[in-house]
Amino acid sequence: MPEYKLPDVGEGLTEAEIVTWKVKVGDVVAVNDVVVEIETAKSLVELPSPYAGEVTAILVAEGETVQVGTPIIAIGAGEMADRSVGAPAPAQDAMEIDLSNPAASGGGEGESLVGRMKADRGPMRRPRRGSASPSSEAAAATQMQVQGSFYPGGAQSQSVVEQDEPAVPAVDVRADAPPADVRVLAKPPVRKLAKDLGVDLRSLTPSGPGGTVTRADVEAAMTGALAGDARPVDGRAAAEGPGGVSRPGERETREPIKGVRKMMAAAMVDSAFTAPHVTEWVTVDATATVELVERLKKRRELRDRKVTPLLVIAKAALLAIRRTPLVNSTWDEAAGEIVLKHYVNLGIAAATPRGLVVPNVKDADAMSLPALAGALEELTSTAREGRTQPAEMAGGTFTITNVGVFGVDGGTPIINPGESAILCVGAIKEQPWVVDGQVVPRQVMTLTLSFDHRHIDGATGSQFLADVAGVVADPASALLLS
Repeated sequence: MPEYKLPDVGEGLTEAEIVTWKVKVGDVVAVNDVVVEIETAKSLVELPSPYAGEVTAILVAEGETVQVGTPIIAIGAGEMADRSVGAPAPAQDAMEIDLSNPAASGGGEGESLVGRMKADRGPMRRPRRGSASPSSEAAAATQMQVQGSFYPGGAQSQSVVEQDEPAVPAVDVRADAPPADVRVLAKPPVRKLAKDLGVDLRSLTPSGPGGTVTRADVEAAMTGALAGDARPVDGRAAAEGPGGVSRPGERETREPIKGVRKMMAAAMVDSAFTAPHVTEWVTVDATATVELVERLKKRRELRDRKVTPLLVIAKAALLAIRRTPLVNSTWDEAAGEIVLKHYVNLGIAAATPRGLVVPNVKDADAMSLPALAGALEELTSTAREGRTQPAEMAGGTFTITNVGVFGVDGGTPIINPGESAILCVGAIKEQPWVVDGQVVPRQVMTLTLSFDHRHIDGATGSQFLADVAGVVADPASALLLS
């Protein structure tokens, strides 16, 4: 039976977190149907199915982080693949097995599950072939051996008992099993919630159909613990709540370092302690740029585009790179070479709920102003939704970070790994400015450039920054750089 293994979705990633399953056991999928959303060290990615057929097992629970190459879902073929989505199951399907993940629940290994009554279950699923031998059909009416029962955390054999009464928590059928080996029925999301909160599922009284523990049961246990109940709840988890969310009155919150934020931290440390940073800044009168933006918004070519001062500054940076190409180069330590790029993949640093990402516009230097405006708008909206793909963040050559959107005047940005410079754009604010010996209100901003001082000297960095500032102060001066 085909097992879909977690692929490397780009840039040599080694692991990913299962965020949301888009399918469930019993669903029928076609090739390229999206089956799961994962979070890599760079972004959220939707994975399409490489197989067609019926989903027979979810091998990894939501919230789990697994290595590339780990089987995450099993998709059947043959007879199962012929069933259409929503088609009624055969009459002999008397029950569906509630298959839970022992690892996710924190329970002991080897614990058994009981089936649920047909009236209590959801969509029916056909048992796997070979689950019972023809000679044991009589015994199968009361007991069914499922070979390779499916767990979100992996497959193992399990004995499942069919009953004519609602399911109840079961005790391990082995005679030598310790009394504490009690298996509780609960769906994977409920088990994950209990694990996050530190709630012992075996201590709860199930209120769901067939003796299943529900989300409400877990939340009630949590509420009781916070109120001084004696239910066993881990103290740190109680303080944090699920996903590191703080609760009223708590003094600390712990949040796991993973995904995009983990990657960002590693990249920033590597850059800060590898490339010697030099930072320069210039304060400039941006009134002419602000006025130009208002005129550009009325142009037919840009009427449906988002036009902001960032667009003008991005274009100015692309033009300035022509005069100072070292700003758009890479220091190759291993080869002992400086790699000059004859193209500009313009990165725009974007803050997202999952951390900082830097997608880039490929060959931005070859774009017209309307095309660049459209590319920047698409790039930022995709990043804001958390849908930036790894390929969109690979291969950047120069980055702009816009802290002005937060009302910040400027900063000392860290160079994006693999690049040699980064331009920080501050907020445009009305300030007093001297013009022809008179103090007048003008739209003023600060531009900051951090660059790798191993191969970009002060003269080169200063020239680039001055060229960008010159265009911001007088957009007509861009003609001198083209």
